[in-house]
Amino acid sequence: MTVLVNPSSQPRDTVALSFERSWGRLVAGLIGWCGDWDLAEECAAEAFAEAVPAWERAGVPDAPLAWLTTVARNRARDRLRRRTTEGTKLALAFADATEEAPLGDDDIPDERLRLIFACCHPALPMAARVALTLRTLCGLTAADIARAFLVTEPAMDKRLVRARAKIKHAGIPYRVPTPELWAERVEGVLAVLYLMFNEGYAASSGEALLRVDVSGEAIRLTRSLAELLPAETEVRALLALMLLTDARRPARVRDGRVVPLGEQDRSLWDLDLVTEGARLLGAGGDGPDDSWGAYAVQARIALCHDVAARPEDTDWHSIAELYARLPATPVVELNRAVAVSMAHGPASALPLVEALAHDLAGYYLHAATLADLHARLGRVAEAVDDLGVAIELAPTGAERRLLRERRAALLGLTES
Repeated sequence: MTVLVNPSSQPRDTVALSFERSWGRLVAGLIGWCGDWDLAEECAAEAFAEAVPAWERAGVPDAPLAWLTTVARNRARDRLRRRTTEGTKLALAFADATEEAPLGDDDIPDERLRLIFACCHPALPMAARVALTLRTLCGLTAADIARAFLVTEPAMDKRLVRARAKIKHAGIPYRVPTPELWAERVEGVLAVLYLMFNEGYAASSGEALLRVDVSGEAIRLTRSLAELLPAETEVRALLALMLLTDARRPARVRDGRVVPLGEQDRSLWDLDLVTEGARLLGAGGDGPDDSWGAYAVQARIALCHDVAARPEDTDWHSIAELYARLPATPVVELNRAVAVSMAHGPASALPLVEALAHDLAGYYLHAATLADLHARLGRVAEAVDDLGVAIELAPTGAERRLLRERRAALLGLTES
């Protein structure tokens, strides 16, 4: 075990943060070490449970991941030794023989990236492989992932159970594919990294809006992937999208309050990230518009925002046209409607947003967008009602506070 630091310097939140940062790497390492998915998650959970009282009593270790790994591996060895089949004896022998061995194929130098490739097996449906990877290696809860996919938590739980059952019964190997098979998995890997970044940039639950460690890790992994596959334009585009979006992070929250894009202090935006993102988009030449993939289109939308010195300088007409190039999912259509409202006025966008009521019934931004359009059209009472719905659905405390402020301002108008 590592030496523990002074517990008086370790607030309770530090323990939770150490868990959050360690979960994905711990599970990834355990799976690569013992080859048993369920055993790895069970022993990781037991290691965390053991760490709670120990760390609150004595402080978070200097190397929390090493502490957790030692405990989890010991638990796994105990479980394997209690089993009697030849297969588990071989697993134990393998685990003991690879105590300090690196995981996976050296062709993919990053441990977590290797394991994301391994999880994104083409035998699984795309949604299942992305959800399973986010749960196992990125540490997101079933509730977090359900919100990202706009489904209920029970539905996501069932999807995860089915994916694991297919892996087990079909004998899908948990190993890194050879380089010639990477192409068939890249789409799933990109989807995992994209949703991982989104969870960090706009957390799906809790009081805080940002989970900087999660978005930062997504950017790091995407950089590694871009170095691994320099010819993949959509990999570069996804990295550009992340950087162009993350450039606005310093201005996104102030005093625990969400700052809407139009109200942000743009002098706080990271111009180095904007420059790098723009360079990545132009690295291979723009090419014809119809050659752009979904991440390239989204990155160009982000760039339109980033290059506008003032909110009123934003090229909303181009943004609306870019959204029209994306697959017409309900969320994309909602974002397109917002751009239409800024380019052509709220009356033009209202029917578009109302048409999404069924598909986005549980999505707080649908109600918040309706509130904005109704307020801009002078329909204050309707806007107040919409904000009430949005507040109930909003996933984080920071977003609920912003919506309550908007509702209070509108109520002030109705009372005056």
